[in-house]
Amino acid sequence: MTSERNGLLHVVRPGALTTVQDAGRPGWAHLGVGRAGALDATAARLANRLVGNAPGAALLETTVTGCAVRPDRPVVAVVGGAGCRVRVDGRPVAWGAPVRVPAGAVLDVGPALTGVRGYLAFAGGLEPEPVLGSRSADLLSGIGPAPLSEGDTLPLGEAADGPPQGPVPWPGAPTELVLPLHLGPRHSWFTDAALRTLTTAAYRVSPHSNRIGLRTEGPALERARGGELPSEGMVLGAIQVPPDGLPVVFLNDHPTTGGYPVVGVVPETALAGAAQAVPGTRVRFVRA
Repeated sequence: MTSERNGLLHVVRPGALTTVQDAGRPGWAHLGVGRAGALDATAARLANRLVGNAPGAALLETTVTGCAVRPDRPVVAVVGGAGCRVRVDGRPVAWGAPVRVPAGAVLDVGPALTGVRGYLAFAGGLEPEPVLGSRSADLLSGIGPAPLSEGDTLPLGEAADGPPQGPVPWPGAPTELVLPLHLGPRHSWFTDAALRTLTTAAYRVSPHSNRIGLRTEGPALERARGGELPSEGMVLGAIQVPPDGLPVVFLNDHPTTGGYPVVGVVPETALAGAAQAVPGTRVRFVRA
């Protein structure tokens, strides 16, 4: 049950796209509801661990430009994921380690210096109303809390007893994204030459990538057959090929069904790097 007795987090600067995320809501695809959740699940779990939260506690996910928030009670916070400068009331503080933020102080997360998505965890977590068991925002369906706007408030949870943890090593943003690939279920819709191209050519991350999918730039994949197939279920990591022939790797806010052929699937465990790959990063697909 959500309560404001534990304090509120006020949004001072929302940034380009800041959302509430947790471990997501898997298990609802048969009803057309995607999983959402933190794109860089590794970074989100690590941030929560450092402030003493459960691994799937709700936190903030920023995109490129960071954000600024102000708690109305003292809180321990950590900023991780994309590397950036962090300040409390204008004073530089540690990135990637627990920081004590006084009541009324502004925690300012600067633009990403490395990577794309930052994670702000607060001791006790964030407690907007859950939807289907999750507090995550799903940008495709509109389920969950809306992306942050200036003046928004979010309820803070009750912090567990005990000192914050740290320091820990954080994975860096990839300079090259190597994605293992399991072919299928529709690889037969592509020529042999296209399949060789997919696993040998160098693609790059498109600036049009988002939480729905990592879009690529590079050689188009030639189809072996024309026409389209009826909509079928899509999974996290599916590599869908639209009419322009450029592979799209589905991420957490992907649609649950689609009518373009899926040439292969990238395992979920390999997708964390996709969350932090900046536009222009080299992408290679390798047979798993």
